[in-house]
Amino acid sequence: MSRILDELLSVLDLEQIDTNIFRGQNEPSRQGRLFGGQVAAQALVAAGRTVKDLPAHSLHGYFLRPGDPSVPVVYTVDRIRDGRSFVTRRVVGQQRGKAIFNMAASFHQPEYSYEHQEPMPDAPPPEEVPTWRERMEVLWAKLPDEMKKVAPGERPIDVRHVQLPTYLGGEASHGPSYVWMKCDGKLGDDPFLHQTLLTYATDISLLDNILRPHGRLGKLGPMMVASLDHAVWLHRPLRFDDWLLYAMDSPTAFGARGYARGALYTRDGELVASTAQEGLMRPAREAEDRSQ
Repeated sequence: MSRILDELLSVLDLEQIDTNIFRGQNEPSRQGRLFGGQVAAQALVAAGRTVKDLPAHSLHGYFLRPGDPSVPVVYTVDRIRDGRSFVTRRVVGQQRGKAIFNMAASFHQPEYSYEHQEPMPDAPPPEEVPTWRERMEVLWAKLPDEMKKVAPGERPIDVRHVQLPTYLGGEASHGPSYVWMKCDGKLGDDPFLHQTLLTYATDISLLDNILRPHGRLGKLGPMMVASLDHAVWLHRPLRFDDWLLYAMDSPTAFGARGYARGALYTRDGELVASTAQEGLMRPAREAEDRSQ
């Protein structure tokens, strides 16, 4: 296991400070604002600590305020329902007494049933896609200054973009985008740990899809973007220490909000999870006017 993955696992190992209250530390390398995937994953961990031996099957969260990387996040769990097949939890993440994240999570006892799924799209295998380090070696001189602050160094998730995202200088384009991803190391057999790390990773690149049709510098100028919500459905058992293909697109954008969705497949073509996210995509000039 890489040092940086071990560091992330430590961040996701919450401290219990009361029966339904947990405290999470933040990734030390983060600057500016917290990564939404960290907050969603920590909230899922908090919910899971109050559930016995059931895998998660869905989570729906709202990002209410930007998170401060210098302040731990306190998560309060409300035990909404404990049923025979389903368990429901509500989680609120707070900093300085104000809510920054609100999530509903559901856990389900696996059952025997009918099965079907959409086929996996065609994409080159991960071995044929440039690694993050290889991308950086080629793109470094052209990267925006804000990206140069976060791009170097080790990363807990091995992410390989088939199409160059806009935040790395990718041009405006239409259609789906594909990313291969897995954690940078081997995990144990705890299925909830794999679900938690997947939840963390699903926030990587999903928001970028609402910008791809326009580019970072579209006709309306630079864009101010932020995640408004995030949802994950966990369809089947999965391992996140093996490659998953993240297939994403953005069907629509309107009124300064864009919608993106994703599907995660194993190398064998099994659909294991789906995601959805709405993001704010406000032209920077409009965002500046609203702040005054």
